[in-house]
Amino acid sequence: MKLSDSFFTALDGLKTNRGRSALTILGIIIGIAAVITMMSVGQGVQNLILSQIQSIGSKVIAIVPGRQPKGPTDVISTFTDSLRQTDLEALKKKSNVPHLETLMPVVFGSETAAFGSETYRLTIFGVTENFSKIHDLYPTEGRLFSDEETKGYADVVIIGNKVKDELFGSDEALDRRIKIKGRNFRVIGILPKKGQSSFLNFDEVAIIPYTTAQQYIFGIKYFHRLVAEADSEANVDQTVEDIKITLRNSHNITDPSKDDFFIETQTSAMEIVSTITNILTLFLAAVAGISLLVGGIGIMNIMLVSVTERTREIGLRKAVGAGKNDILIQFLLEAVLLTLTGGILGIASGALLSLGASLIFGYFLKASWGFLLPLNAIALGVGVSVMIGLIFGIYPARKAAWLSPIEALRYE
Repeated sequence: MKLSDSFFTALDGLKTNRGRSALTILGIIIGIAAVITMMSVGQGVQNLILSQIQSIGSKVIAIVPGRQPKGPTDVISTFTDSLRQTDLEALKKKSNVPHLETLMPVVFGSETAAFGSETYRLTIFGVTENFSKIHDLYPTEGRLFSDEETKGYADVVIIGNKVKDELFGSDEALDRRIKIKGRNFRVIGILPKKGQSSFLNFDEVAIIPYTTAQQYIFGIKYFHRLVAEADSEANVDQTVEDIKITLRNSHNITDPSKDDFFIETQTSAMEIVSTITNILTLFLAAVAGISLLVGGIGIMNIMLVSVTERTREIGLRKAVGAGKNDILIQFLLEAVLLTLTGGILGIASGALLSLGASLIFGYFLKASWGFLLPLNAIALGVGVSVMIGLIFGIYPARKAAWLSPIEALRYE
C-alpha cells in the first residue's frame, strides 16, 4: 500500500471519532503551549535584564561590598560595610588606578517624602553629580548639585517625574522644600520621565548628595556601592585588576579568596544573567513538559482503545491483503497526526499566551518588554509532537499489526 493511501486511511480513522480525537490532543496542546510560553517569557526576561545592564555603559565598573554570592542563600553576604571613605580616597589616587576616569560612591534606601498634606514613598539615591554622566540622565528643569554642595552636606534634592506629580501635581516644584526624615530638602532639579533603567526606576527617586544621605538619612559611614568608569573600553580589564589590588591593600588582604568585595562589569554581569535565566527557563520548560508526557500517555491509551474497537476492521483489512507493515504504518500515522495537530495548535496557543504575557508584564513593569517567539521553541514544539506520536504510538500500532486476521474476524 502506498504511503499516501495509508495517510488518507489514517485520516478517515480519526474523522470517525472527532470528539475523542479532539479531547486526545488537548493534553498535547496544553503541554506545547506551556513550553512555548515558558521559553518566550524566559527569553523576554533575559533580554529585559540584559538591556538594563547595557544601559549602564560598557566602561562602567560596579564595586560591591561583601563576598560574591554563589547562590540565593549568599545574597545576605553583600549587605556589609566593607567599602568606606578610606577606600574611596585610595581609589582616587591616580598612581593606584591610572585608567580610572570617574568614581562615584552610592548609598540608597527607601524613605517617605512629604510636601504639605501629600506623602510619597520613594527611593533615596545618594550619589555625586557624576550620576548624570554615568546614567546619561540630566534634569529637564533646574540643575545638578555641585561638588561643593556634596562636600557641605547640602539639603538639596533632584526628584523623579512621578515624585513631582505625586507631591506637587501641576504646581511648580523648583525651589520648594520637601521633608524627608525630618529634614527640609530644597528641590533643585526635576528629571525627565525615564522609567526603569539600570535596575532603578528614576521616576520614583529622590537624588541627594551621598554625604547628606549618609549623615542625615541613613546614619552610616560606609557605601552600598562604588561605581567606577574606565577611560576606555580597552582599559576596563586593567582597571578592574588595579581596583582589586588597591582594595586588597586597603583592607590588608593577601589571599584573594578572602576578598570582602567583588567587582561586576557589563560583560561579567551579562554572562551571569544569561546563565541564570537560561537555567531557569529550561527548568520551567521541563516542568511544563510533564504535561506533554501525560498527553503522550493519553495518546497511547486512546490508540489502544481504538485498536480494540476496530479489531474486526483490522481483521477484514488483513483478509483482503493488507500486511503487517500497512497496519503498523496506518496506526502510527494516526498517532502522529493527532500529536502534530496538537503541536501546531499548541504553538499557536503558546504564541497568543506569550503575546498576552508580554503586554501584561510590559504594562505592570512599565518596561520595554518585546514579544518574542523563539524559533527554537517552534522547532521544539513540532519535533516533540512528532516524537511523542511515534514513541507512544508504536505499542498500539504493533498490537494492531500483529493481530491474527482469523481471531480478529471472530472478535465481538
